[in-house]
Amino acid sequence: MPARIRKLIVQVDETRLEMGRAVEPATRKALAMAVIDNPCAGRYVENLDELVAIGEELGGLLGAKCVQALGIEPGQAQSYGKAAIVGEAGELEHAAAILHPKLGAPLRKAVQKGAALVPSAKKRGGLGTAIDVPLGHKDAAFVRSHFDAMEARVSDAPRANEIVVAVAVTDSGRPLARVGGLQVHEIKGEDGLR
Repeated sequence: MPARIRKLIVQVDETRLEMGRAVEPATRKALAMAVIDNPCAGRYVENLDELVAIGEELGGLLGAKCVQALGIEPGQAQSYGKAAIVGEAGELEHAAAILHPKLGAPLRKAVQKGAALVPSAKKRGGLGTAIDVPLGHKDAAFVRSHFDAMEARVSDAPRANEIVVAVAVTDSGRPLARVGGLQVHEIKGEDGLR
């Protein structure tokens, strides 16, 4: 059964100036969120395959929305992350079922490749609850310049029987990154680490 989506929200955060210094090119992060019905709300469900399938559907949809919002080709995406907030009639395992088994493959397709683990976060909360979507480089987890996060919040969600699912994608690392580590031009992209 496809996700019952009440609302889709897409936003772009663009930083042009940091500590009085120009950021050229500007660093941009896109966030796409879906507010969905939780088909398992209010009861214990042993088999969470329905939520797993919803995660697969949303990975591609939200990833593509982010790439489109940034106005880039999929291969130009540099980092990604995912998160979910479950309403009070749900459980954390519902978020895990959406985020972990199958959301990653269609998200990787939306950003072309994605050898690295997709960072994730989950929590339970009510209307307006915020969550930080963790970010990491899509092809090499050791690229420190891309360790970041983007806050996700929907003012009227999640309702008790809903889940907010969020995906973030960037076209760059942090503004003026300078703490060393593996550099983007040094990425081999073979094992998701370096």
